[in-house]
Amino acid sequence: MSKIASGTALITGASTGIGATYARKLAAAGHDLILVARDAQRLAALASEISAAHGVKAEVLKADLTDRAELAAVEQRLKDDAAISVLVNNAGMAVAGTFLEVDIDKVETMVSLNVVSVLRLAHAAAKAFVARKAGTIINVASVLALAPEMFSGPYSGTKAFVLNLTISLQRELADKGVTVQAVLPGATRTEIWERGGTDINSLPAEMLMEVDEMVEAALTGLELGEAITIPPLPDFAEFEAATAARLKLAPNLSRKDAAARYKAGKKAA
Repeated sequence: MSKIASGTALITGASTGIGATYARKLAAAGHDLILVARDAQRLAALASEISAAHGVKAEVLKADLTDRAELAAVEQRLKDDAAISVLVNNAGMAVAGTFLEVDIDKVETMVSLNVVSVLRLAHAAAKAFVARKAGTIINVASVLALAPEMFSGPYSGTKAFVLNLTISLQRELADKGVTVQAVLPGATRTEIWERGGTDINSLPAEMLMEVDEMVEAALTGLELGEAITIPPLPDFAEFEAATAARLKLAPNLSRKDAAARYKAGKKAA
């Protein structure tokens, strides 16, 4: 894992699913761990398992990242602990249902977790890593950042935020010794579905990736130097073409005159 800075990895949402799988794989590569989630019992069991299997130090840091005081404690740990060289910004949640039907308070909690915590932890890590001229930030987004038509707008919007933040950070930190990667999983077999109110068994088997395969692909993408890794995408050139088409818009997105189509047929006053 040459692209990952050596040292301790702090992983959010580490009690299960993608976060727990990152923990196991990074521990196998020799990283000490700080495991962050709300479920202290599950974290403790995972920490014991990992320490026994790989001989690394695995610390539990219980925190609800939607609670500003508990989020601030994790931020402070990132700022103060010089051993931390990797942030896996993975914690997230989904809320099923149409916009008109959904519990808007749950959506606000989702925005707090998927956006605010990712933003603040990335900021804390970036400042600490830049000061040391070394570090790796992995932000877990979703393919729905690219396809809002496929799921609820609020959820895909939170993941679009993570993707845009990551792209901006990559440009800002490129010459400062810090690697930043966005990971865009497709549908992955984790507990997020049930927690969000969706029956995972309702998904077509051919579109559901096992979590171990997803994380292994994400780490391989990091080794390959990918700024954005989309594990299920067969031909990465398709994403590159979409990016090129988006960038082609740039010169025409801000001009002093409105486009001609908005003036066509306009009568003189």
